[in-house]
Amino acid sequence: MKLIESHPILEYSHGREVAFTFDGKELKGYEGEPIAMALHANGVQVYRVTPEMKRTRGFFCAIGKCSSCFMVVDGVPNVRTCVTPLSAGMKVETQKDKGRVPLEVC
Repeated sequence: MKLIESHPILEYSHGREVAFTFDGKELKGYEGEPIAMALHANGVQVYRVTPEMKRTRGFFCAIGKCSSCFMVVDGVPNVRTCVTPLSAGMKVETQKDKGRVPLEVC
């Protein structure tokens, strides 16, 4: 995972390094950064597969305006990972359909 340590104009600081899972594989990211950023830093390019045409989608607008980054996070589908902060122990999964909320989450 590459990290930008300094920038000539912008100030940047990141949270503590935390572990989370993506499709059952443990990855590392920084607490508070968008989930999509942590996935991107770990080389993940596919976040979901569209229900009808079965097309892959990934990091696109990065501001929460499209649906390309929808994923299942801690059992909840259709989470916009580009604007959802990462926290320790999150379970992130590729979304393969329209997303169904399991009854135990409701």
